[in-house]
Amino acid sequence: MKKLLAISACICCTITMNAQSTPPVNAYLETINVKTGERKVVYKDSILFEAPNWSRDGKFLLINQKGKLYKVFLANGQKQLIPFPSNLTANNDHGISPDGKSVVISSGVIEKDDTLKHGRWSVLYTGSINGGNLQRITQYGPSYWHGWSPDGKTLAFVGERNGGKDLDIWTVPANGGPEKQLTKGGGLDDGPDYSPDGKYIYYNSFRSGRMQIWRMDADGNNQMQLTNDQYANWFPHPSPNGQQLAILTFIVDQIEEHPFGKDVQLRLLDLQTKELKALTPVFFGGQGTINVPSWSPNGDELAFVRYELR
Repeated sequence: MKKLLAISACICCTITMNAQSTPPVNAYLETINVKTGERKVVYKDSILFEAPNWSRDGKFLLINQKGKLYKVFLANGQKQLIPFPSNLTANNDHGISPDGKSVVISSGVIEKDDTLKHGRWSVLYTGSINGGNLQRITQYGPSYWHGWSPDGKTLAFVGERNGGKDLDIWTVPANGGPEKQLTKGGGLDDGPDYSPDGKYIYYNSFRSGRMQIWRMDADGNNQMQLTNDQYANWFPHPSPNGQQLAILTFIVDQIEEHPFGKDVQLRLLDLQTKELKALTPVFFGGQGTINVPSWSPNGDELAFVRYELR
């Protein structure tokens, strides 16, 4: 997701990439069968896009591009804009509710009278999956969404409050309300995603001195490290059956960052045996590849984005 230094929200890596901050690339939206390894290119564009979510009905993938959200339909690869206010600046931390009817969006502030100084920070909004009904959920920033509890009641996000040094993991009611801090200090904590039964939150943390995958109870208790290797491991996403995690691995350690344009690999962590295995060869990706949950509803496939320089 992002590493925040207090001097500026602009340092947050989660801010959506654009043509001014990246070299010219082709972006490929792909799916991969986790059992057979078969890959399909669903959509290709010369304008950078990021972070697919798989719809609950299995019909489309949700992506962000230039501050907007789009549906890309799996049947024909067609892209459709989701109509939200024109000043929405969605970044790559967005998702779909368990019932498939709503989306959560991390975006710059759109209220012009906001005390956070219009557009400076990322805050959370929810809205209809088809556009409209936008509701602000977090009143303070930065806030970057990553997980929606299976019962639909709670959002897990990464945020910094009160001038803290690090970004930590928080929760907030899905309809808005009091925030609860789950992690504190010890380095960047990021990428919280709920287990299918709602008992756990998986996340990545730098507290060991290298970015690795961790797990905690949904209330923040019993925090424990799950991986410990030479790579930088990010964004754990539990499979629908809860048996494995899809993770993004940076081949070269990036400390607390997860930049665009690096050698990365998708891997699967077996939660029973703790075995890690490669799902893809190494490819050009990083920021935007798999920031948010992207499993197919049946658990057979995973969606991701890879890039190539033009």
